Amino acid sequence: MELKFTLNGKKINTVIDADSLLLDVVRDLGCYSVKRGCETSNCGLCTVFVDDTPMLSCSVLAARVEGKSVTTLEGLQKEAEEFGTFIADQGAEQCGFCNPGFIMNAIAMFRVNENPTDEEIMAYLTGNLCRCSGYEGQLRGIKDFMEYRNSRKAGA
Repeated sequence: MELKFTLNGKKINTVIDADSLLLDVVRDLGCYSVKRGCETSNCGLCTVFVDDTPMLSCSVLAARVEGKSVTTLEGLQKEAEEFGTFIADQGAEQCGFCNPGFIMNAIAMFRVNENPTDEEIMAYLTGNLCRCSGYEGQLRGIKDFMEYRNSRKAGA
């Protein structure tokens, strides 16, 4: 079947099988930040934005994005790079496998809540699998990023 959608700002017209998962389609189109982890919607590694809403691409049929806009980490490089530096500074990217999904979900969180509490951060990021760090480094990195961003706004 034919599928037309926008991927990271680029119009895509491709042919897919009716049962193709969005995860496989975006990876076939070169978006390798979208990772295959659990394949049960439990790890967050495959997070993408569909019309600016975070979704787990391992549980979305690609046909459901017909006419929609899909954004992966490749489409958010500037935003992701700035935030990702704070995660790296806390040593929270030990193996790096979880980073793309984690960063996508953190960006989504910041878009709806610029200054979340620790509890809100943990609630929003529940479901992001990280086997290396225990999430403390990510939490410190998020808090450092918020402090940096808020001090930059206050100085502007």
